Amino acid sequence: MPYTLTISPDFKPDLISSWYIFNTWLQKKINEDIHLELVNDFSELDQLIDHDKVDLIYANPFDMTKLIREKHFLPLAKPIGQQDEAIIIINALSDIESVESLPAGLSVSITDAPDVNMVGTIMLESADIYPSDFTTIECSNHITVAKNVIQNKSDIGFIMADAFDELSHLVKKQLKPLIRSKIDLLHHSFLLNPKLSDKQAEILEALTSLDSHEQGKQLLKSLEMDSWEAIDIEQAEFMIDLMDTLKTE
Repeated sequence: MPYTLTISPDFKPDLISSWYIFNTWLQKKINEDIHLELVNDFSELDQLIDHDKVDLIYANPFDMTKLIREKHFLPLAKPIGQQDEAIIIINALSDIESVESLPAGLSVSITDAPDVNMVGTIMLESADIYPSDFTTIECSNHITVAKNVIQNKSDIGFIMADAFDELSHLVKKQLKPLIRSKIDLLHHSFLLNPKLSDKQAEILEALTSLDSHEQGKQLLKSLEMDSWEAIDIEQAEFMIDLMDTLKTE
């Protein structure tokens, strides 16, 4: 029976084919059958995790608490130079220039990405705007968040910083970033089910040496990464503690 690899559903849809190529490459490197199971949303991902149907995962920082502390997954690697940040966006025609100037009774467009929503909420709280002060409009993806703000269906939107940076010029000129987080310590990580612990060193070596040859560099480029670096349990626990601290602030 093949192992199952899944990816946090906040990745860009245009990277789907690259993740399939990555999965094929990984199967060959460790000589194991691996099925790439892509999920539509975080609710579906939670079900896979809860039912122990995940063996390898490229996870966002929000899910690492459950994966590491409850399911005992092993942290392997993270992409070098990539952090998970969020932006609060507003219509470009708005006169509002700061979070502190936002009115009461806000409507906020969000996706189901828990880390982005958490960081966005924290940035509002810095201006004494709390969840009880705004309503949320759930969107299927960051493009819909942007459209809602452009069309004034919501006052503001929470969006992953990388997703905002890669919006088309036409879309971005109709928006303005009100505030961008600068946490610098949150990142996605590649984690391994403990039942695959005998493959830990082999997979880690494969990931961290991927940039050592041209074919590997091309694969990394297709995933919009430069290279992987190892992370250990202490580093993972530090980020989990940080996430817990941010949740309670």
